[in-house]
Amino acid sequence: MLTFSRRILRALAAALLFFAASLASAEPLRIAVAANFTDTTRDLIALFEETTGHSVAASYGSTGKLYAQIENGAPFDVFQAADSARPEMLETSGGAVAGSRFTYARGKLALWTPAANVFSNPESWLASADFKRLAIANPKTAPYGLAAQQVLEGMRLWDALQPRLVRGDSISQTFQFVATSNAQAGFVALSQAKAWQNGHGTLWLVPQQMYAPIDQQAVLLNHGKDKPAARQWLKFLRSPPALNIIKDYGYDIAD
Repeated sequence: MLTFSRRILRALAAALLFFAASLASAEPLRIAVAANFTDTTRDLIALFEETTGHSVAASYGSTGKLYAQIENGAPFDVFQAADSARPEMLETSGGAVAGSRFTYARGKLALWTPAANVFSNPESWLASADFKRLAIANPKTAPYGLAAQQVLEGMRLWDALQPRLVRGDSISQTFQFVATSNAQAGFVALSQAKAWQNGHGTLWLVPQQMYAPIDQQAVLLNHGKDKPAARQWLKFLRSPPALNIIKDYGYDIAD
């Protein structure tokens, strides 16, 4: 009788372990992604889910705010920032897996408006201040906002344009300010302008020597270090099919 009971208990324990493992494998991969990479990530997720069977849940926001959430214990498995500084900080502090950090894309800054023929000489247009509002992302939390600040400082317009600047919490909000005509133009990610479905408007691809390189880095967070799907996602980001999608959205690829 005792032996039979032990067999039942062992069978129940095995069943529970199997159930727990099934639940773990069914949990979606959770990734925190810089807002500029939203459209690109949606296409990447579709391909990844189709080819691997894993499910992915993405949260988008400014790099600074996502970093703060991670520091406060948000259960993300992978962090895809719009800079290299914050993934490096997480790696250094022990919040991410050492050696997992790499550049998955190099961003490009653009001055954009959905209206046609707004400026033929963008630098002269900016200097003329012939507009009510110019949108940028918050330089303190969004790397693309910092790049925009560097451009305006280099043109010696940063101080003069302060009354006309409207700051988005993220580059996504910044883009919306422009797309909805709450700002006449704005500094956005080139990828956002390329994904715009309602015409091309007026665009100036800002020369990259006018701002520090926007090296967007990904890192495996401690919460995801034991998840095969997390490592598989990071490997996928460096695969030719993923790189083709990233390049199609206007990003450069790391050497």
